[in-house]
Amino acid sequence: MGLDLRWPIGLMFSLIGVLLTGYGALTGSDTDMYKRSLGININLYWGLVLLVFGFLMLLLAWRGKSQVQPTAAKPPETTPAP
Repeated sequence: MGLDLRWPIGLMFSLIGVLLTGYGALTGSDTDMYKRSLGININLYWGLVLLVFGFLMLLLAWRGKSQVQPTAAKPPETTPAP
């Protein structure tokens, strides 16, 4: 098999999670910004959720890669003709 889809999914979610977590951390003291979300810093929390999910995908992709071992190709068995 060629491409394990967990690598790009994990990288994408991790990158978005880092960006969103950083934005939420930088704007955490702005109370006017988070009035609509009942004062919850939703950017920070969802960024952390995306970051954890991305790292989980990367971990599963890494574990899946380490468990796959290449096998030597066996020559086809021939049966004697009657």
